[in-house]
Amino acid sequence: MDYLEVTVRTNTAGADLIGEALMSAGAKGVSIEDRADAAMEPTDATRWDLIDPSVIEKMDEDVLVRAYFPAELANGEMLAGLRARLDAFTPEFLGFDAGSRKIQTVQVHEEDWAENWKKYYKPFRVGRHLVVRPVWEDYEAQPGDHVISIDPGMAFGNGTHETTAMCLGLVEDLIHPGDEVLDVGTGSGILAIASVLMGAKRALGIDIDPVAVRVAQENIARNGLSERVTAQAGDLLQGVDMRADVVFANIIADAVILLCKAVRAHMKPGGVFVCSGIILEREADVLQALEEAGFAAERVEHRGEWTAIAAR
Repeated sequence: MDYLEVTVRTNTAGADLIGEALMSAGAKGVSIEDRADAAMEPTDATRWDLIDPSVIEKMDEDVLVRAYFPAELANGEMLAGLRARLDAFTPEFLGFDAGSRKIQTVQVHEEDWAENWKKYYKPFRVGRHLVVRPVWEDYEAQPGDHVISIDPGMAFGNGTHETTAMCLGLVEDLIHPGDEVLDVGTGSGILAIASVLMGAKRALGIDIDPVAVRVAQENIARNGLSERVTAQAGDLLQGVDMRADVVFANIIADAVILLCKAVRAHMKPGGVFVCSGIILEREADVLQALEEAGFAAERVEHRGEWTAIAAR
């Protein structure tokens, strides 16, 4: 399938807003290339050993937000509407500068953008014991390592995004032997897989995207966990009858808020709800929704512009 790659030049402050605008316009995937993120804490091997310093030097000074539109959607009307929306993101309207917002486009084939990023994705450690290994890379496990073999394909969840990394750290701290885990918006299945590797008895991953479900099932199988981890299609918790010790929802703030009351029916007494995918500006809204649903926040963590919350 052919796609139109749309790249918008912005800055760190405007990147998430631009990304949301592109998704709203019909993009099937968005990536953010921010030199400031890549250069952060370069000596922290638990986060940044996957990025070669020479790659950082070659990165653009602007933040580049790339989106991919199916060819049938990539018409002049769509681009005109997108340009009009981006033009409206002025400093006067937003209250901050979102950069030039200049648009560049190029035609690409699906195999091009689905594969080229892999050369930058290397094995890396998350926390004390979890190691994420792309399936095309070798890794010699150290004593105590729990290695997650992942090919995220076209699903979210390769472990490098701040939201997923924070959730993986919470997996290490919160999962106990014998726990049952529910992962809403499972993406690549990485959190469900990590939970079982850290001792959970079983895990169920739910995703509305059939491509993500297929990718998650493949990752579950390649980690030898098909008897303990399941991935299935579903819209949030509709049709799910499982009760879990730990529920993960690494999605977006609005979906987390919707889940806050419904998720209690799927939790065992004393269970923990771990939610992420929350931009800092929405943290207070999510905390309020959790409190109104009867949860008490035990941990609130931040990384970059993102928040993760563990509530009991």
